[in-house]
Amino acid sequence: MRKEFAKTVEFLFEKNSKLILLLGDIGVFSFRNLIKKFPQKALNIGILEQSTISFAAGLARQGFIPIVHTIAPFIVARAFEQLKVDFGYQKLPGNFVSVGGSYDYAALGCTHHSPEDVNLLKNIPGMQIAVPGNSSEFKKLFIKSYNNKFATYYRLGSEENLYTSKSSFGKADVIQKGNLATVITIGPVLNFVMPFIKKYDVNLIYYTTIRPFDKKTLNKLTNKKNKILIIEPFYFGSIIKEVIESNNKKILIKNINIPDKFLDKYGNKKNHDKNLGFTSKNIEKNLIKFLKQE
Repeated sequence: MRKEFAKTVEFLFEKNSKLILLLGDIGVFSFRNLIKKFPQKALNIGILEQSTISFAAGLARQGFIPIVHTIAPFIVARAFEQLKVDFGYQKLPGNFVSVGGSYDYAALGCTHHSPEDVNLLKNIPGMQIAVPGNSSEFKKLFIKSYNNKFATYYRLGSEENLYTSKSSFGKADVIQKGNLATVITIGPVLNFVMPFIKKYDVNLIYYTTIRPFDKKTLNKLTNKKNKILIIEPFYFGSIIKEVIESNNKKILIKNINIPDKFLDKYGNKKNHDKNLGFTSKNIEKNLIKFLKQE
């Protein structure tokens, strides 16, 4: 997705003179052509995340469209106050593109993990959140929304779904319809579900946008269902509140997500996936057990 990010930004720079790219010493090589071509508008600010966000807010106040890029724990956790006050409170537009969410940078240890990013940003009123599952989805979402007058967070993953969504920004994709339950997948976890889901009489809804959240599609498909299984690549709770409020009857909800604990075991992303149960085999096992629950 990072390669597509660089290509998409370069494409948009040629079309919109208001764009400015600010890098936090991450991905600089990928943008070498852009930096050479637009040295005044494609800048590596360095390891100064809080200052970079405030600088971006100043640019937004002057009518520019900032794009800020670094890894998730630095752009979200380290600069959360600046995102909240400088962009959220001031209602300024801007684009914040991360890599390394959850434990994509697993080999660098817990300091570089960020499974909390989406839940943190949901607490900033007006902050939009996109979680594309592959490069094609990112390109479509970014081109559609980069100039939408909102602060928007794009969470890029290190692995890509083989399936490409038909959804647009703020709209869910109904991949499969069924009668026994509704399975909700978000971003790059869809690969874990697609190998087995056709065997089960369930709805499968895929989201690439957390906010704005498409409640209409969810309501339509869950009116007669009392079971919802949510699979998300970050801490629990991204859409639970919306799911509960969208229905008037008692609903049984199960969530497969990153557990609320520090992941202090070393290894790569696949090692963590296996350890945490993010495998097709384990998720199918959970679905079977869930369908049998009363």
